[in-house]
Amino acid sequence: MRVLILSATTGGGHMRAANALKEYIKKQDSSTVVKISDTIEYVSPFLNKAVTGGYVYMVRNTPKMYGSIYKNADKSSTPINKTVELTTTSLRNKLLPLVYDFHPDVIITTHPFAAEIVTALKQSNIIDLPIIDIVTDFAIHQAYISDGVDAYIVSSREMVDQVVERGVSRVHVYPYGIPIMQNFYEEIDREEAFASEGLDPSLPTILIMAGSFGVTDVLKIYHKIVKSPENFQVIVITGKNEKLYETFDNYLRKITINNTIVELRESVRAENAARAAAKSAKNQKNPKAKAQVKTKGQRTVSKNLKPVKPTELLYYTDNVDKYMRMADLIVTKPGGLTVSEAIAVGLPMAIFKAIPGQEEQNAEFLVSKNMAVVLEKKDSCTAVITDLLRNPEKLENMRKSINSFSKGNSAANIYLLMLDLVKKYKNKK
Repeated sequence: MRVLILSATTGGGHMRAANALKEYIKKQDSSTVVKISDTIEYVSPFLNKAVTGGYVYMVRNTPKMYGSIYKNADKSSTPINKTVELTTTSLRNKLLPLVYDFHPDVIITTHPFAAEIVTALKQSNIIDLPIIDIVTDFAIHQAYISDGVDAYIVSSREMVDQVVERGVSRVHVYPYGIPIMQNFYEEIDREEAFASEGLDPSLPTILIMAGSFGVTDVLKIYHKIVKSPENFQVIVITGKNEKLYETFDNYLRKITINNTIVELRESVRAENAARAAAKSAKNQKNPKAKAQVKTKGQRTVSKNLKPVKPTELLYYTDNVDKYMRMADLIVTKPGGLTVSEAIAVGLPMAIFKAIPGQEEQNAEFLVSKNMAVVLEKKDSCTAVITDLLRNPEKLENMRKSINSFSKGNSAANIYLLMLDLVKKYKNKK
């Protein structure tokens, strides 16, 4: 079997969903050929640069304008939609070489623009293949709706109704959720995980996924969180945001405590580990015992410096699932993929600075289902975090809500649906 996945790089979630699905398909059948294509880049590198660059600029610098455009495009027969329709029609033939050369049995899309282009080919009877359209958020948008789609994959039963209200038959909508990497469904040894990070398993742990935040935003929210009088520890993951990591690292090196600037040296953790190893070696009469030193790119704030909370800062990691399973609460922007990963591990969420548009809709849905709280600018972030930590039953109720909502393994369900659609298309020929 040959599977073509059409995605795009506007936002990281679309490609992450595509790669997660590819990973699952290959694990089920290594003989299946799976190809992921950045659709906008393929049909027009110039358009891709304009769209991707414009998206990044707007969400960072003019989020309200982006939200306005997003909402306007969610209506039928608007100038924006007509422009998109003309664009996809004019570009559809540029996708043909990819389809003809690869010769797929099924096409899966994880981006609305990709869905519009490939369904334009199908509507013109140029291709006749099953098309699966994966919606990577928790609310539908008109851009995802296209004639010729055989199956819409959505995140909830509520979304099924939303898609049906837009004229799609209910039999074509499946509430399977967004595909994520399989390691998020695997349990870990939490005590071993905490030991490997030099953190205390008895302390509540707050994970901050900060890669999409602005530098100033992250420092502000961290500063507010650690002001809480409760006893807890923090893990911050900056992703591949080098400026954010460097700024945060410098911030952690110099922290004001009672008006005194305390320089936090890189050697603090290594020295503690060396002393612990030496003590262990002495007790075990094993002079060869050595301390394990933290790898470059991770650092921990000394636990003895109050009121600063024990904090581990990471630049980039392939083990996000591990840190999510260690955490009691995640502070993050409500992107569809990160939210889906948190749901998979049963992790309550505190949403910060949702972008107007899909992220705001995601946040509204999560709060309505008691899976998240929102950290508003006007509210005291410190108070919200303190309240959750002082009332663990609230966090537990959020976990129960998440576990009752979870759709299970999305990629597994999509894979079975894909096989069924391919079989039906082959039989009708």
